[in-house]
Amino acid sequence: MKPVCIVNDNIITSLGFTTAENIAAIKNGTIGIRTVDDPDLYPSPVQLSLIETDQLFSKFAEVLQHYKKVSPAASFTRLEKMFIISIYDALKGQPMIAGNPRTLLVISTTKGNINLLENRHRTTFSHKRLYLWELGRMIQTFFGFVNTPLIISNACISGVVALMTASRFLQSGAYDHAVVAGGDIASEFVISGFQSFQALSPAPCKPFDLNRTGLSLGEGCGTMVLTAIPEKNEEPCITIAGAATSNDANHISGPSRTGQELSNAINEAMKQASLDPAAIDYISTHGTATLFNDEMESKAIELCSLLEVPVNSFKGYWGHTLGAAGLIESIAAISSLKDNILYRSAGFETLGVQAPLNVISAIRKDQINICLKTASGFGGCNAAIIFQKD
Repeated sequence: MKPVCIVNDNIITSLGFTTAENIAAIKNGTIGIRTVDDPDLYPSPVQLSLIETDQLFSKFAEVLQHYKKVSPAASFTRLEKMFIISIYDALKGQPMIAGNPRTLLVISTTKGNINLLENRHRTTFSHKRLYLWELGRMIQTFFGFVNTPLIISNACISGVVALMTASRFLQSGAYDHAVVAGGDIASEFVISGFQSFQALSPAPCKPFDLNRTGLSLGEGCGTMVLTAIPEKNEEPCITIAGAATSNDANHISGPSRTGQELSNAINEAMKQASLDPAAIDYISTHGTATLFNDEMESKAIELCSLLEVPVNSFKGYWGHTLGAAGLIESIAAISSLKDNILYRSAGFETLGVQAPLNVISAIRKDQINICLKTASGFGGCNAAIIFQKD
């Protein structure tokens, strides 16, 4: 099978509009989760990680000017602006990829333009913009992608599944390049839904910590550019070595109590990569900071004989970004591979799961060649993907 290399990437969160800005903030221990008092999002104050609106509009205006677009900025939704800015940044230096008939566009999102259901937006945009395929068409048209976008919406594993799917298309020879972008926004619908589960923390989330009280939601968007025909350069090539999914078949919202099913996905990903547990240098977990998710993940890691491997969760920095999570957390994990740095799991102080996980409590240098990224979501879905530095 052809190796699939990661050419470039972008992260947009409350911590910044580029990967470099986000990683610099993480290195400094900056937390993007804040108390937000906005009645349009929720009747009472809630902990959220929001992208700065004025900067979003400013960045989007720059992109419109670059592409000489005559469409007014107001004709694009908040989420569409995030996707376009992220893809634009990831494609810098590679202008021909978007219009190449051998390029696939993959979009990952859980809810898309769900905020258009709110009364304040109903007269601004057509109801068609609620459909995920229409979101994909808007992005395709803006950049001139030749092929119809592939939309992945599989709860909170969407980002990892999008990377896995794109990788397999490239390995098969169907395409030479793939642009994989994932994003979701904070909305009344999403916030109310997680509040109905009593899953939101009244303070910034603390994955795997004894005193965790739930998850924090965040807005985010991320893009990876993948290729099966990499150019030679001085930097090491980061490849997707293996990826797999599984399902708990346990409960619509509650994860497995044993961790067996996530461990199945991890083991299958390692099998595809021809690796044993001793080869894994670092694990970027899903780590939502809910009682059941953290416990399930710790059990899965134990079942896979990976308890000695350093683990962290990036959700303590920018919250749970839903359809963007698998992408932006993978990009942050790849930064660890490139720089040989293990980033602190923000919010963690005292271990609060039964399995003795090796949670990273302080940033440190370490040799990292192989990283495992995990994800889980509603409906019992699980995913695992392995990144390798060649």
